[in-house]
Amino acid sequence: MNTLSRRSLVVGGLGLLGSGALAACSAPSISSTAGTGSGVASAGAGQRVVAKTLTARPVRLDLGGPTVSTWAYGDSAPGPLIRATAGDRLRITVDNQLPAQTTVHWHGIALDQAADGVPRVTQDPIAAGATYTYDYTAPDPGTYFYHPHVGVQLDRALYAPLIIDDPQEPGDYDHEWILVLDDWVDGTGRTPDDILTTLTSSGEGGMDHGTMGGMKGMKGMEGMDMSSGSSEGMAGMDHGSMGAGDSPYGDDAGDVAYPHYLVNGRVPAAPEVLTAKPGQRVRLRIINAAADTIFTVALGGHRMTVTHTDGFPVQPQDTHALYLGMGERYDATVTLTDGVFPFVAVPLGKEGQAMSLVRTGSGAAPSPSVRPAELDKPVLVGAELKPADSARLEAREPDVRLELAMTGQMNPYEWGFNGAPYGQHDPLEIQEGQRVRLDVANHTMMAHPLHLHGHTFALPNGLRKDTVLIAPMQSMAIDLQADNPGNWLIHCHNIYHAEAGMTTELKYRP
Repeated sequence: MNTLSRRSLVVGGLGLLGSGALAACSAPSISSTAGTGSGVASAGAGQRVVAKTLTARPVRLDLGGPTVSTWAYGDSAPGPLIRATAGDRLRITVDNQLPAQTTVHWHGIALDQAADGVPRVTQDPIAAGATYTYDYTAPDPGTYFYHPHVGVQLDRALYAPLIIDDPQEPGDYDHEWILVLDDWVDGTGRTPDDILTTLTSSGEGGMDHGTMGGMKGMKGMEGMDMSSGSSEGMAGMDHGSMGAGDSPYGDDAGDVAYPHYLVNGRVPAAPEVLTAKPGQRVRLRIINAAADTIFTVALGGHRMTVTHTDGFPVQPQDTHALYLGMGERYDATVTLTDGVFPFVAVPLGKEGQAMSLVRTGSGAAPSPSVRPAELDKPVLVGAELKPADSARLEAREPDVRLELAMTGQMNPYEWGFNGAPYGQHDPLEIQEGQRVRLDVANHTMMAHPLHLHGHTFALPNGLRKDTVLIAPMQSMAIDLQADNPGNWLIHCHNIYHAEAGMTTELKYRP
């Protein structure tokens, strides 16, 4: 089935079958002039190859009024869409025209380690002026995205969607809209590197609570070691659908208050307009590519039916609104009514919002600061979704259990796992074929989106994901099948937490 020929695809300024990237943590600098992300030289018999070139370079972008200098793939934020079908071979050549080293990580794809895009772990970084080819098979359908894995490059325009279609999917909808959420600061007088320097340079990262978010409600707790708290405060908690005023993630959900929040690269004052007809059914693919922001999303005047998370199908769940942690993706369907409606993404614990417009009829556009009534109704906590039977990990007792404690604090601005930052960490060692249980415990007073490379995992309710939002003081056991040998990162997908140490490795023993 050719999904693009059967229905309308709307992704704003995104180009079809292009490329992009997001960030996590960095490693010591290594230079590289050229290379390949796979040792396999040719596609298998009958395997389709999607080949593209992705150019990373400095640009000036119009965000719908604000014009900023940044780094991007191509001439837009997000960058070009890459689209393929499950089982296709992707060969993406990165031409690095940035004044710095870079890599590309294919977030959520269970690929060969050599193509994972982690400097010093899977490859040398791509030197300025050099090229590098990533060559891998995309085995599973789903909504993914790509971004760099060097420093805080994620917090620029270096990100874009990666959609892997399911050839067996019925495609029973009229339109498909890809909605990429972002928090934006680059080119507004500060860069992401400036922010990281400020955060790590002094008490509470030198944070001015008048301009920076995160921990605003925790003044007077400076110097407190959050790593010593109990992990049982939220263990096993059934969040269900939370009201807008009682988020399980707290009000201090990030460290940076951004001047702009974007949907598909546009500020709310000049939103992208998505058009359809009343009664049509739309598939939404929602991606949180933000560096430091959890969003609450809603479509005014409508209920959404969530159908997938991180690429895996779930038992359909209706909701007025849902949370998206950094790095998470949710698919939903909605049947549209007649009028003009705001799709909003509200940053948790911060001021402002991101917005696109859905137009199916006549009517005036709502204000950029409109607050849909859906935001005052119960909000879905994605981890409480139930998996579709086809997405369940086969039941099996774990062969090994490993502790993974999230530790750290704001003053000094240091984060880690099991009490150690990346570089001083002890890798979590496993063997191929094992069923591994990670006993995750958030010992801090901030929410952290936990992302595992090269694998997916099952939550206690069987839900399959590769990124899960862990609330303050929450414990969660996650199971994975050790079926992809290599050395893989586990990290917080808040880029500033990852860069300040909340990264470790899952390492296969020979």
